[in-house]
Amino acid sequence: MPKLGSHQPAPPESLGDLLDAMCPDEGQERVSVENVLSKVGARSFPTVILVPCVVLVSPLSGIPLMPTLGGLIVLLITLQALIGRKHLWLPGFLSRRSVPSSRMSKAVSWLRKPAAFMDKHSHNRLRFLTSGPARLLAYLTTTLIAISWPPLELLPFVTSFSAGAVAMIMYGLMVRDGIYMVAGYVQATVLYLILLLLWIGLV
Repeated sequence: MPKLGSHQPAPPESLGDLLDAMCPDEGQERVSVENVLSKVGARSFPTVILVPCVVLVSPLSGIPLMPTLGGLIVLLITLQALIGRKHLWLPGFLSRRSVPSSRMSKAVSWLRKPAAFMDKHSHNRLRFLTSGPARLLAYLTTTLIAISWPPLELLPFVTSFSAGAVAMIMYGLMVRDGIYMVAGYVQATVLYLILLLLWIGLV
């Protein structure tokens, strides 16, 4: 498909704004990835990455193959961010993926309270973690995490917890709050350490 975001809207500045962009339009029967990204814009990579991540921490994560599709989308976006692309591109088979508007509306409603809490408590803290090499580290970490989502889909709630960690990191980049990024790194480290210990039989 062509580059997304040929008509660039102002990128959301909060999770509340992002959820507004994810809401279905009146009379819309299904909401596709392309629908949402056309509202969010395709130049703010952290904001775009947040879209599949917040979907995966919502009740929509229970849809079969949703973690795998979310992982593919996040992986493609982060790779483009790492190589310095200015505009996002997604293949049609991903950008055309959609969910019923009713399910998207319920997911957005479910996310409103935690989003409002995070927006209320975001501040310009540890800003050195949100720029330069630290920003590239965030994208690289997100890439590695997203690779794990397809196989982890077999484990209930694990991908949601993992996507929550990525959401914290990307939210920190979006609002330039390094504290949220640290929280995301800690959450991801704890999760994958537990999984490693389970795999080698120490837990």
